[in-house]
Amino acid sequence: MTASEAVLISVVIPAYNYAKTLPRAAESVLSQLDECSELIIIDDGSTDDTPQVIAELAERFPGKFRSIRQLNAGLAAVRNRGIEEAKGRYLIFLDADDEMCTNVLFLLKQHISRSPDTQFVIGGHISVFPDGRESRKMPDSLPEIPLDRVRAYLLDKTLRLSNGACAMDRAVFALGRYPERFRNAEDIPVFSQVLAGYKCSILNAPMARIYKHEDSLRHNLAYGMEIGDQLVAEVFDAGRLPEPMQLLRQAFLAQRYLSLFRTCAAAGTKKAGLEFYFLALKSDWRAIFRFSYTRKALKLLFGSEKYS
Repeated sequence: MTASEAVLISVVIPAYNYAKTLPRAAESVLSQLDECSELIIIDDGSTDDTPQVIAELAERFPGKFRSIRQLNAGLAAVRNRGIEEAKGRYLIFLDADDEMCTNVLFLLKQHISRSPDTQFVIGGHISVFPDGRESRKMPDSLPEIPLDRVRAYLLDKTLRLSNGACAMDRAVFALGRYPERFRNAEDIPVFSQVLAGYKCSILNAPMARIYKHEDSLRHNLAYGMEIGDQLVAEVFDAGRLPEPMQLLRQAFLAQRYLSLFRTCAAAGTKKAGLEFYFLALKSDWRAIFRFSYTRKALKLLFGSEKYS
């Protein structure tokens, strides 16, 4: 058996200007590695001290991981590079500002040995907020029917997926890799195609500690408005999702607008928020029955709050 055949799990850490948190992420993986697993750190052209941090890690953990530096190309391109470079059957993409939970690789190997045909392992995660609060998120039961899985993920939001908290068989990327024209939300098309076409299972344990950022609300709104309908088109590309899934397209478009509406409302931008709400109704009139959104829209429209 060759070295590449012996590797079962590859952990890929994309790193771009996260010199301060990269040691935490890397060490959380390095402490768990064995002969069946590997760590790859890909520096996406960082302009901070990331190269020095990687060099220091290499001195402290000689021969324990591989590192690659490339010209800045974005997170999707780094993940695609990770697919190319990884030797393992299963891939975990752990962000450089997050952290792998204790004993995850051991638990994952046990899970795979019990379910060797699984191609997508969904674990839980722990959200860590800037004020120190933590929230444990564990996956609920997984729908057996692929259409129901995709609906639960894209529309109902009852199936929550996070990079770092799942492991994917490299075979799932045959239908499409991460779309490199997106600088955010690039995982949604991939997660959707996996849920639609591959064998999925749940690991009932937290896999990652995911650190939330104070500027994420502003960033998500700006980028969500920038990519517009492009994400919907990518998710429902016929090469990614089969025909039975296409009936969810208009509802997902409405959901995208509702998400932007909610973000605008939280940011206090009334005019843009209401525009997104009415676009949601135009895309799928049934969005009016999403009562939590409708109540918020009515409050924005007729309430006394001051919004820009």
